[in-house]
Amino acid sequence: MRVGIVILPEHRWWAAEPLWRMAEEYGFAHAWTYDHIGWGELVDKPWFDAVPTLTAAATVTTTIRLGTLVASPNFRHPVHFARELTALDDISDGRLTLGIGAGGPGFDAGVLGAPELTAGQRADRFAEFLDLLDRILTSDRTDYQGEHYAAVGARRSPGCVQVPRLPFVVAANGPRTMRLAARYGKGWVTTGRPADDVESWWRSVADLSLRFADTLAEHGREPASVDRYLQIDAGPAYALSSAEHFREAVGRAAELGFTDVITHWPRPEEPYMGSEATVEEVASEVLPEL
Repeated sequence: MRVGIVILPEHRWWAAEPLWRMAEEYGFAHAWTYDHIGWGELVDKPWFDAVPTLTAAATVTTTIRLGTLVASPNFRHPVHFARELTALDDISDGRLTLGIGAGGPGFDAGVLGAPELTAGQRADRFAEFLDLLDRILTSDRTDYQGEHYAAVGARRSPGCVQVPRLPFVVAANGPRTMRLAARYGKGWVTTGRPADDVESWWRSVADLSLRFADTLAEHGREPASVDRYLQIDAGPAYALSSAEHFREAVGRAAELGFTDVITHWPRPEEPYMGSEATVEEVASEVLPEL
């Protein structure tokens, strides 16, 4: 089991830099940040862009994998985003993972003034986004015309450090997005389904895991060829509320076949309110056991 941690892009770099360094020093396998223009109840609080944040993080770390959790088509175009990802993959010396999802109906979807899309329309757009992004990152020249995106002579050069391209970890809970994860993903990430209690949430995670296994089989992919990520703070309880609670969550995820879990760096207030002492305890007592 590999363990990752999310550092929200809410701090000025003098305060954020030590967190990224510590994530590596503590032994986390991967570190992520949110890719939003603004997010949830923090939309009126300080917030920074994911791409320069990860660029800076790449320059102060050497081994930990870095990624977006998750990028979306809400405010990005595959042609320009491919250039950003290529640069990030180069600066990090091949340590970048692209967590990517369809995009929800929140602040990102409305701040640019675009009309609100239905869930089906977002899935259509996501399919195009993944298809075009994959083509640009793996082909020397790409021409494309879709309903949502177009490209004229988009270039790959110099290409990613990771061959044939950086890995995609596709966020998916529904049948259609799971099919996209099975087609394009080196990994699949889920948040489970909304639930009022912990046990109901874990049942939803178990159900989604079985559904994804069936989807992989339908696409002829070996289960071991796709990593499975669980965002363990998506349920009703924050995983780093205590080291013992974290250990239990990791164990349950492993029983369901997940290869990776992701938690959040504790904050002084909600969401993810907790103590950095718990991170230290997890790093010293739990991570070495995994």
